[in-house]
Amino acid sequence: MPHTIIRPAERGLKDIGWLQSNFSLSFGPYANPARSGFGLLRVFNDDFVQPGNGFGLHAHANMEIISVMLAGRMNHIDSLGFKEEVSTDWVQIMSAGTGLRHEEHNIGDDEVNFLQIWIEPKLQNVTPRYQRRHFPAEKRRNQLTTVVSNEEGTAHCWINQNAKLSLGYFDAGQTVSYSLNPLNKGVFIFLMEGELTVNGQPLVYRESIGLWETAEVSIECTAESKFIVIEAPINH
Repeated sequence: MPHTIIRPAERGLKDIGWLQSNFSLSFGPYANPARSGFGLLRVFNDDFVQPGNGFGLHAHANMEIISVMLAGRMNHIDSLGFKEEVSTDWVQIMSAGTGLRHEEHNIGDDEVNFLQIWIEPKLQNVTPRYQRRHFPAEKRRNQLTTVVSNEEGTAHCWINQNAKLSLGYFDAGQTVSYSLNPLNKGVFIFLMEGELTVNGQPLVYRESIGLWETAEVSIECTAESKFIVIEAPINH
C-alpha cells in the first residue's frame, strides 16, 4: 500500500529560544511542496514552550485546531469567554468556524510539550466552539483510546470533520489492529516514545508514517510506546 515516512531530521524547525516547533507538514517558515499536508490534515507541529512564554492573542477561522498535551501546563483564553488550564494528558479542540481569537502560555515551572494539529473542517463558517477532555495515561494503558471523533459523546472531543484521533499507550509486545474505510481515508501515525512496526515499517522516536489505500493497519509495539493515530480524508 502507498505510504510516506517522515524522519525527525526531515522535519522543518523553528527555534526562537522560548519556542521550538518541529513541523512534519508545511507551516510558517517551513514550506515543503512534497509535504503541504496529508489530505485534510494540514498541520502537525511538535511544539516545546519554555516557562513564562507562549502565544499572544491571535485569530483563527474555518479550521479544526487540536492541542494534545504531552507535558507541562498551559492556559487557554479565548474570545468565546473560556479561561481554562490544560496539562499532561489533556486534549482540547477549537472549531474556529466564523472566527475566534485565543492566547495560550506556559503557566508552569517546566517545559510544555504539545502536539498542534490542524484539520480542515467539513462545514465552513459554523459557530465557533471550544472543548477539552482529560485522558489519564493510567486509564488507557494497552488500549487505543479515541480522544477526538466526529461522533458526538461525552467520552471524547467532537470535531467538525469526518476524522478521528486516538492515543495509544502500550507495553512492549502488544499489537494493535486499526480498521478504517479505505475510500478516501488515510492514517497518520506519530510516535512520541518507544518503537513501533507499522504494516512492516519500523518507526522510532518522533518518526511518523502516513498510509492510504488500506482498510487495516497493524501496529506492533516492539518497546513500551506512546503514539497518536489520526484518521482523516486523504483526497489522493
